[in-house]
Amino acid sequence: MTDAQRPQTQGPQMQGPKTQGTGSQEREMPDTLLTVTHLRRHFGGRHALLRRERTIRAVEDVSLTLRVGETLGLVGESGCGKSTTGRMIVGLETPSGGTITFKGRDLTRLTPKDWQRQRRDVQMIFQNPQSALDPRLTIARQIREPLDLHDIGARAGRDEEVARLMQAVALPVELADRYPHQISGGQAQRVVIARALAMRPSLIVCDEPVSALDVSVQATVTDLLQDLQERLDIAYLFISHDLRVVKKLSHRVAVMYLGQIVEEGLTDPLYRQPLHPYTMALLAAIPDLSVAKGEPRARLVGDPPSPANPPSGCHFHTRCPYAQPRCSAEKPELRAVDDRRVRCHFAEDFRTAS
Repeated sequence: MTDAQRPQTQGPQMQGPKTQGTGSQEREMPDTLLTVTHLRRHFGGRHALLRRERTIRAVEDVSLTLRVGETLGLVGESGCGKSTTGRMIVGLETPSGGTITFKGRDLTRLTPKDWQRQRRDVQMIFQNPQSALDPRLTIARQIREPLDLHDIGARAGRDEEVARLMQAVALPVELADRYPHQISGGQAQRVVIARALAMRPSLIVCDEPVSALDVSVQATVTDLLQDLQERLDIAYLFISHDLRVVKKLSHRVAVMYLGQIVEEGLTDPLYRQPLHPYTMALLAAIPDLSVAKGEPRARLVGDPPSPANPPSGCHFHTRCPYAQPRCSAEKPELRAVDDRRVRCHFAEDFRTAS
């Protein structure tokens, strides 16, 4: 992928709104913020019936990059390893191999004390906002807590900073003295976002941040994330199974299957012309009222294989309608094809005639 094809942005002193979604490739992005290279996370355990050790390959081979002010969508079925990838990036899981480089620093080598300082720059928004909040603390105290723990700003001015953060995420000031059970799910997610923003991070890992919310609230929260990115130049790793939300927010999209990236590229070209059969099936599953009744659509057959015993060759060949003998015998590499990276032996065959 050339620099001209990458999503682009201006620096912190921007002179106008940045373009998201369909026009994302027109922005100019600064230097790379995050680089993940051949990341792995294996879990060992003893099988109760077989009485032998087995390895769960939750993340087998993930390489990706993220630039300042950019959103990378990470999609795939449940259990594909996308949440584990996000947890490794923020230090909640220890990688089994590979590297995570953030602003030139290898995060896999950080001590717990180092991570305490690093968390000022790398934050996470979890799937269930209510479970991410302390039921014993008021909303204002929860937003202020990171400021106190990391000694950010003057102590006397922290209540004012809490008020500014609440205003930034459109939370009414009268909610400051309420507890998590006294607010709605959408308001709780805004509290979680405000608390993450208190650290003034460069990167926020969003792990299914709107999946637990009503559709109308989802739109409000995604609009908020988009607006905050434009004003504060925050980078997002947006983990989700909702491809419609991912399309709206993301400049680039990476598709995961059984612990591996199988396709990655700019959002619009990838949605318009996927080059991996798994991506085709995911996109075909998006509800679309404009599709004629009875029109054939690509479908995934069967369940994903176990990460404890992945198929040989291409991990997807057991469910792929286009599989050839080579697919089960030879492991495909993630390689450049046109404007993206694809892990498929026959990706070129799926290009439509221009």
